[in-house]
Amino acid sequence: MYACEIRFRDAGKRYYFDPLDFKIEVGMLVVVETIRGIEIGEIVNTNVEVAEDFGEREIKPIIRIATEEDIQADLENQQEEKEIILTTKQLAKENELEMKILAAEYTLDKDCLVIYFEAEGRVDFRQLVRDLNSVYRTRIELRQVGPRDAAKFIGGLGPCGLMTCCSTFIGTFENISIKMAKNQNLSLNPRKISGSCGKLLCCIKYEDELYDEMRVNMPDIGDMVVTPDGEGKVIAIQIIRQKVRVLFEEGNAANYEVKDVKRKETSQT
Repeated sequence: MYACEIRFRDAGKRYYFDPLDFKIEVGMLVVVETIRGIEIGEIVNTNVEVAEDFGEREIKPIIRIATEEDIQADLENQQEEKEIILTTKQLAKENELEMKILAAEYTLDKDCLVIYFEAEGRVDFRQLVRDLNSVYRTRIELRQVGPRDAAKFIGGLGPCGLMTCCSTFIGTFENISIKMAKNQNLSLNPRKISGSCGKLLCCIKYEDELYDEMRVNMPDIGDMVVTPDGEGKVIAIQIIRQKVRVLFEEGNAANYEVKDVKRKETSQT
């Protein structure tokens, strides 16, 4: 079967919905039902093939194309959410809760209010929920998120000088390891390979596959190789440039294209 992909905030996770017979286009706003309630989302893909038994979950249909009234209601909700964050911060302080309030989201019909926060440990926010309910008179959900999601809400600049990847285009976080950083010959200084969230940079992950491909024919540091100028030991590699630096027995060193060097075959005894 075919479905469309919908996201509910910029760079947010994408979800599948059945477009039914609606004439939809990328960028169009539609109204759908989620586990939280009735929400408005943006279509980011119109024709995705999914298995009939997709995750053993029902793919819900689009309710309607968003009307002017829906869009206006959503904008009004967003304006109120800024005040909700301030109120929640004040109530959390009064309840002596160590938590950083990040964002608030109403469902389109205001049947549910979700508030996101970050905290070092578990937080007993039951009284805070009661306090919020007395103010907003709706179903309140407080959701604790990790450092990566917190950075996604806050945004900011990455070490490259551009807006952080998580706040611009990464919808779902993937596992990132030190092994990937080593594979790319990156400095293992935590300050240089960590993002504003304190975790390993997201770009390490999506560049890793390219480095794997480009390393296939490259020798490793310490390998003995044969060059046009004789035998030597590899002391440095430039993966993207496809170059190696070779140290010769005489003490001099030179750079070579990968295609111009060959690994020295070790003798078998």
